Amino acid sequence: MRIDKFLKISRVIKRRTVAQEACDGGHIEINGRVAKPAKDVKIGDVVKITFGGRSMTFEILDVGEKQTKQSAENMYRLIEGEEL
Repeated sequence: MRIDKFLKISRVIKRRTVAQEACDGGHIEINGRVAKPAKDVKIGDVVKITFGGRSMTFEILDVGEKQTKQSAENMYRLIEGEEL
């Protein structure tokens, strides 16, 4: 699954266009490397998001296409920081 789509489905970022802009702006890293919106993610990848003075680091646990609001929070495990 693409990182921009994952961020939207997991509800880390509310809109896919915002996720794409964050990737293009260099605010998203996957396993320590800056990610483009089309970068594929898999279970076990570590993602870091930085917006302004806030950052969030999490590990991907699930990349399922269909998620409910309740199951979306089980798609990742927060490692560091706070929910954005």
